[in-house]
Amino acid sequence: MVDNGSRLPLDALGRAWPDVRFLREPRAGPGPARNLGAAHARAPVLAFVDADVEVLPGWLQAGLDALAADPGGPIGGDVRIAVADPRHLCGVEAFESVFSFRQRDYIERKHYSVTANLMMTAEVFARIGPFGGIDRPEDMEFGQRGYRLGMATRYVPEMRALHPARRDFSDMQRKWLRLSVQALSAHEEAGRPMWLWDLRALAVMASPLVHTPRMLLSRRLSGVANRMRGVAFLYAIRWARGRDMLRISRARRIGAPVTAAGWNA
Repeated sequence: MVDNGSRLPLDALGRAWPDVRFLREPRAGPGPARNLGAAHARAPVLAFVDADVEVLPGWLQAGLDALAADPGGPIGGDVRIAVADPRHLCGVEAFESVFSFRQRDYIERKHYSVTANLMMTAEVFARIGPFGGIDRPEDMEFGQRGYRLGMATRYVPEMRALHPARRDFSDMQRKWLRLSVQALSAHEEAGRPMWLWDLRALAVMASPLVHTPRMLLSRRLSGVANRMRGVAFLYAIRWARGRDMLRISRARRIGAPVTAAGWNA
């Protein structure tokens, strides 16, 4: 286990799990932490999860079976949102249940798996190379690098895991601001014009008009009230996200610093 910014000491946890090796990565970001863990691992298979993720029974065996059948690339499993009461979801729970961790889509269309549920052989990890720092979407960059090398990520739905929803609207907004800052850096490095970024921001603000039917019809939700709370959150967060995208592009134009909340903020 690699600690990367815990606010509380982990001594008690270490005593409770004496067979687990605890490491500390002082550099912020999941990428450096995962690289440190991989560097100290001695097993032929590397399995990555987040500290707040709960893997379901059969998760490890499903991954090992999939790699035994085809060890030639990374594999990613299904990730669902853990909720307190499925009959009464808050807005962020309803939103994330539908729109977060769409693993099959990420893997089949965008060629990467989130690192909250990812496995590969140590040999594949060595060939693809380390994860990037906090200034990059390390999971996407890693998976797409592997795809270009001929080691495409495969989707293994039997590798099931639960991820908690964000705590509230502010927590979700901080997440999207961090991702938007990363995306803007990639946009500029690709030489794309800033007006195209602003157009993308406006599209994000308008996107609830297109995505409302997905919320209303999703099989991952039940009950009219849950769906309506999800729709309300969808409009609020997409508006805030688009506004933040426009704000950071304006800051970049005038040379002002563009920052987001730090890792684990």
